This record gives sequence, structure tokens and C-alpha cells, in this order.
Amino acid sequence: MKETFEFLKIKTQVNYVATVTEEGLPSLRPFGDPVLFNDKIYVLTNKQKNVSKQIAQNNHVCIVAYDEENWIRINCELIDDSNNMEVKQAIINEFDWAEEAGYTLDNPDFQTLYIKNANATILDSDGNILDSYNF
Repeated sequence: MKETFEFLKIKTQVNYVATVTEEGLPSLRPFGDPVLFNDKIYVLTNKQKNVSKQIAQNNHVCIVAYDEENWIRINCELIDDSNNMEVKQAIINEFDWAEEAGYTLDNPDFQTLYIKNANATILDSDGNILDSYNF
């Protein structure tokens, strides 16, 4: 898990989360930095966004990021942990823009999700597997 977090947080600026729409079509969007809290990798979003609604319907996602040399693919589940005020506070503390963007403890749309049942594979630009992790 540590290697996966470092790839997403340190080596790349943006990672992309793929979900499935209600129509069964793929949907991909950029996500920012993850947060490591209590040995879990968290991402945040807003419950009013389509991505949140898609994850509520099917929480199996694929996360992909590229560091200009290698890339990572993470097939996993995203688990809603939005009632966890400790993780929300950790996210607010991590990002100076969070509160200004509306990510406050009293905002019911502030959604925190952690990665579970992950298979993370790091590959080179030729598609050769460099490392693989399960957590």
C-alpha cells in the first residue's frame, strides 16, 4: 500500500478514476492528491457529483496515474467513510484549499472514500509489469 500511495501522491499530480454510468458506459475523471490516514488511502469528492452517484451504484473502480516514465493501474473498491470526522479533519489539515472549496466538517456533501481490496500494478511505458501489490 505504501508504494501505491507514494506513486499517487509523490510521483504524479493527477490520477484518473474510472467508473460506470447508469447506462453502463465508462466514465473517467481526474482526481487530486490522495490522503493516507490510519493505514488507508483516501480520496475525496462531493456527494452531488456524478462520480459519487456512480460509486454508490457500483463501487468497483479503476484508478490510473502516469509519472512520465511509468504508470499505475489500481483495480479496487472505494468505500464511503464520510461519517468519519477524524479523516475529514485530516483532509482539511492536509489541503489549505479544502475549507475554501466547501470541504468542512458540517458539509453533508463532503465525501471521503478509501481504497479497499486493491490490486495495484506498476508498469513501464512498454507495458512490462514492474511491481504488483494487493492490499
